[in-house]
Amino acid sequence: MEKSVQTEIASYIGKLLRDNFGKGPSSVYVSIKKPFITMHLREFLAPMERVLMSQQKHLKVEEIRDLLMTELIPEVKATLKASLGVSIDELYYDWSLHNRSGIIIGVMHEDGLESGEVLEDYPQKEAIHNEVAQVSKQAEKIPETVNSCFLNERTLIVKRTGILVRIEKELIRSGFEEQLKLTKRHLEKSLLETGDFNDILNSEIMDIFVDWDFKEDKSYITFILQPNKSHGSNGSDK
Repeated sequence: MEKSVQTEIASYIGKLLRDNFGKGPSSVYVSIKKPFITMHLREFLAPMERVLMSQQKHLKVEEIRDLLMTELIPEVKATLKASLGVSIDELYYDWSLHNRSGIIIGVMHEDGLESGEVLEDYPQKEAIHNEVAQVSKQAEKIPETVNSCFLNERTLIVKRTGILVRIEKELIRSGFEEQLKLTKRHLEKSLLETGDFNDILNSEIMDIFVDWDFKEDKSYITFILQPNKSHGSNGSDK
């Protein structure tokens, strides 16, 4: 994928967030490797959010961001389709407020994705999957499937399916989807942060992001690493 496309997407996302949040990120690092595109946001915290954070109202900041992103998703999908020339089937996002960072993940339409065959191998893949399964077991249950791949030297994406337990499904049916997401976000991140991922990857993890598609019972975890490994790179700062 040409750098010009990544730069275009980075500029678009920065402006979109600035127009809707009052302040955009200082930089957007775009990584593209089919079927994924990630947009890693850095130094992203609006003045009003900073006030809420100082009052320990972290959940309120996340709730407001989720409401805004729900409105923006159709536009983001349409713009990415125009830029990349492919349909974006799914869009995920998450925030690391204490690091003033965030992630937006697009999953492109591509036949065969569900089989997992398009996700490339890497040396630590089995160990990562085992650790993810153990963390998931503590939070809900062992996933039915786990798959993962590196987009570049600093971005590892892990896909899980079949992780929701019955009580979670009932909460979703009862209209408590947002409350469940906010709760699971903090629970799973705390467990992921205490896992052995640093040792397995032999690299410092800078950020961990998690999001779910509750209706399809799937989830994506994104690890952002210190850029000191060689897995191939596609990225652009803007």
